[in-house]
Amino acid sequence: MIYGLVGLAFVVVSLGLMLGLAVLQRKSPPTFREIPAFTRLKEAIGRAVEDGSRLHVSLGRGGLVSPQSIPALAGLSALRRMADLTSASDRPPIATSGETGIAILSQDTLLAVHESAATGAPYDATAGRLTGLPPFSYAAGVLPVVRDENVSANVMMGNFGVEVGLVTDLSERQDVFTLAASDSLPAQAVIYASAGEPLIGEELYAVGAYLESGPLHRSSLKVQDLLRWGLIVFMLVGAILKLLGVL
Repeated sequence: MIYGLVGLAFVVVSLGLMLGLAVLQRKSPPTFREIPAFTRLKEAIGRAVEDGSRLHVSLGRGGLVSPQSIPALAGLSALRRMADLTSASDRPPIATSGETGIAILSQDTLLAVHESAATGAPYDATAGRLTGLPPFSYAAGVLPVVRDENVSANVMMGNFGVEVGLVTDLSERQDVFTLAASDSLPAQAVIYASAGEPLIGEELYAVGAYLESGPLHRSSLKVQDLLRWGLIVFMLVGAILKLLGVL
């Protein structure tokens, strides 16, 4: 019971910090360190609009009600922003996933962007796809999207296994820009070796801030830093008290 209350308090404090920083930073947005992968992603989005090619966003296969859904939710936020940035194009992004709930949310995200853009073009109901449930079936369903649908940029953000290597390898052989990130350590190892632009660790959750998705995305990075420093101080104080015999 006490651990549940501590977890709830942690979430409430984090949310309060995010909202407070989002308000304070409206007039003077923070600056972040340069991550070359995000700079190249913005360039790839611009090229996709200019040459009429498509973006492909793969959201993995983490269950919607499991901890593995967190990177996919970050990917959905990035999908929303990338769909906004390419709304002037006549070829909307394609989203693939290996979990039914995430697939439905990707369809809803793309539909919401289409309706807000009000371009008059018909909505492509096949833009959000469930390509397969087992790991390698999911990857096998993604391969034709990368190979056959004029994809110029491939963004993979979600829970993957080693099967992600099939997609990143094909993307590299097709000379398709590939940015990839995952919360899975085996997938991170494969991504680091095979993807053109791998993201490591919490860089996965910084995509929204670097794509300028909104003030909450920017403030979330600052809250991560505050919590990280708070944890460091807590550990140091605990170690000192232990050495002094207080604990």
